[in-house]
Amino acid sequence: MINSPRSLTHDQFIINAIDAIKTEQAALELLVEQIDDRFAQACDVILACAGRVVVTGMGKSGLIGRKIAATFASTGTPSFFMHPGEAGHGDLGMLVKGDVLLAISNSGESDEIKTLLPVVKRLGIPLISISRDKRGMLPRAADIMLTLGQFEEACPLKLAPTSSTTATLALGDALAVALLHARHFTSEDFALSHPAGALGRQLLTRVEDLMHTTSEDLPLVNQRSLLHEALFTMSNGRLGMTVVTDDDKKVVGVFTDGDLRRGLEKGIDLATPMREVMTTNPRHVNKTMRASDALSVMNENAISQLLVMDEDGHLDAIITVHDLLQAGVI
Repeated sequence: MINSPRSLTHDQFIINAIDAIKTEQAALELLVEQIDDRFAQACDVILACAGRVVVTGMGKSGLIGRKIAATFASTGTPSFFMHPGEAGHGDLGMLVKGDVLLAISNSGESDEIKTLLPVVKRLGIPLISISRDKRGMLPRAADIMLTLGQFEEACPLKLAPTSSTTATLALGDALAVALLHARHFTSEDFALSHPAGALGRQLLTRVEDLMHTTSEDLPLVNQRSLLHEALFTMSNGRLGMTVVTDDDKKVVGVFTDGDLRRGLEKGIDLATPMREVMTTNPRHVNKTMRASDALSVMNENAISQLLVMDEDGHLDAIITVHDLLQAGVI
């Protein structure tokens, strides 16, 4: 029977919260002491795995196991979660020779996992266990036993999995990060498994996917052209700028709305040659750069357009902050 809630002051709520966090923090500090050669052996086994890392666990351990499997899968280690209860009724067929089984049980005595072990051994599948200590059926049966250490649960009843689930999650993250380093996993690799949403757009979209390609309507003028001629080019291009080139079509500068305003304040003549009013050494990128990196260049230089140039200094295209906004990169 659940008792009626008793009123606590705001200070008491805060004290209880801090105590819980400090208790879990202490559990993580004890976990650090458990990271030894067994951890390195587990990494070696997973790296040598020709199949998938199959994670299993019951109850709260299972919930943490799902997250560990998801983290593995998104950081270069093929993995999925297998419910131990369902595995005993047919889902064990998910597990095949060449896989590695990572089994989680805080006590090391999960009946549902115990039922699976004879089949796991028969298939010759390496078994890595995560449990509080080395006692219990599961760590004794494992090829590699990873332990969390002896600590208190943050639950004042010492019953609800709190510190133990936090430590298990941290150990799973530690495995994933160690394996990520070993695989030389890059942000480009990460992007391939995250194509959807804002993250996917930021990681996968390249400048060439968004840029205004060079064509007759791009604002290009020769450095000998006069200012009044360049203004017509700027108006037709509708990008608030014109690119200035030499006789070999190599970019030598840009002229923007801002340059025009500053020039008018100085009293420049509309018959002034562009080489006298242009901004030299304009910021530029190449077309294979990530669009998000191009945005960083814009932000760092407080500009809203970037030239896209080839290695020879010729204009490939122009990309604007509006293009990035419209594509959802921002």
